[in-house]
Amino acid sequence: MSSATVRFAVRLSPRSATTRVDGVVDGVLRVRVAAPAVEGAANTALVRLLADELGLAGRDVRIVAGAKTRQKLVMVDGIGADAVVARWPGLRV
Repeated sequence: MSSATVRFAVRLSPRSATTRVDGVVDGVLRVRVAAPAVEGAANTALVRLLADELGLAGRDVRIVAGAKTRQKLVMVDGIGADAVVARWPGLRV
């Protein structure tokens, strides 16, 4: 694991009208995805969205806990905590 690895909590809402980051509430990133929570579709959409938002490859973002719940722990490689917090102020990393 490199020093440029960041972990943070995400609250995911599947089956939304749009796929977007809603912002940070109580240190947790709120995300909506259009994909349903069926066969990992919502998780795949979450990983893709976070990678796009941070300018990273999809392989650099992974869900390390909570794959079957709305509350997830995400690990991102290749970016520092400062850059992630600058993107989403108030995020607990």
